Amino acid sequence: MTRLLMTADAVGGVWSYAVDLAAGLRAHAVETILAVLGPAPDEDQRAMIPDGVEMVATGLPLDWLARGAASVLAAGDAVAALADARGVDIVQLNSPALAASGAFTKPVVAVAHGCVATWWRAARGGAIDAGLAWHADLTRQGLLAAERVVAPTRAFAADVAATYALPEQPAAVHNGRRGSSGIGTFVANHAFTAGRLWDPVKGTPLLDNVAGRIDAPFRAAGPVIAPHGETVTTRHLDLLGKLSGMAIGAELASRPIYVSAARFEPFGLAVLEAAQAGCPLVLSDIASFRELWDGAATFVDPDDEDGFAAAVSALLADPQRHDREGRAAAQRALRYTPERVAAEMAALYADVLGNRTARAA
Repeated sequence: MTRLLMTADAVGGVWSYAVDLAAGLRAHAVETILAVLGPAPDEDQRAMIPDGVEMVATGLPLDWLARGAASVLAAGDAVAALADARGVDIVQLNSPALAASGAFTKPVVAVAHGCVATWWRAARGGAIDAGLAWHADLTRQGLLAAERVVAPTRAFAADVAATYALPEQPAAVHNGRRGSSGIGTFVANHAFTAGRLWDPVKGTPLLDNVAGRIDAPFRAAGPVIAPHGETVTTRHLDLLGKLSGMAIGAELASRPIYVSAARFEPFGLAVLEAAQAGCPLVLSDIASFRELWDGAATFVDPDDEDGFAAAVSALLADPQRHDREGRAAAQRALRYTPERVAAEMAALYADVLGNRTARAA
């Protein structure tokens, strides 16, 4: 049995990724301890933790919400100490900057789900703000300190390698989600989106304008206020607030048109969940979405409000096309399963541990 300590947070999609991976790893004789940084998971999120998986709410700060390098380095030290105390064999850091502390005695696999520097370029344009340069420095140190680096798409792996001048490109392991047991024949006559609506890279203002131009409701699930206080104001979207996983599933079960105007998305678990439910996809034409959904989605330039409104309106006007494209998305989604993620990550852990043993010998 391999013992793994994996970091997670309850703020975004990393939580779903972590609990699904922990569940899948049991089939590969990997026992997981989840070390949660940032806000503690809520009741619905706790209910997602698989049997046999221990969760430790560390109370440590999230790197992307920290005010400076010192607290992130201290958090890395604390996670390293936890790994030693629990006697794990390997550590997976879903926040690579934690490895910059240099305190880890166990081999580290760093998974880059996103980062401030690449996000900043998409959200604000240009080089990262000087006040956040420390975070980019820590992230590069952490990526270089890890024995293996993973990204959820080849597109984001290339972005990370270029941004941080890495000696080699991270391995790409596509994310996965446990999908619904089947899709229905009914197709809802409305549009839907989900995610961190406050996040500038999600294109919420554009989607709000689209909502005002289509002849159907446009429902949106997710917070409009960020943990650090950033907000977005809307006029036309039907805001549903932050929904539980079960409530999101209920929204998707009616197979609405799923829309994402994100200009930055390393993977996009919400898109995968929509595809699994048989929703037709209208997505921004960015490299990661093309990699995952080319041939199974309608693509629109992320700045093209007219294009999004036209694409959604065309699907609303043609229920047969709506059904056909939703089924195409569901078929593509079969590639992205948590079982596949777990198998690829377990093989990667075994390779890292084997290499360390060989070096020690």
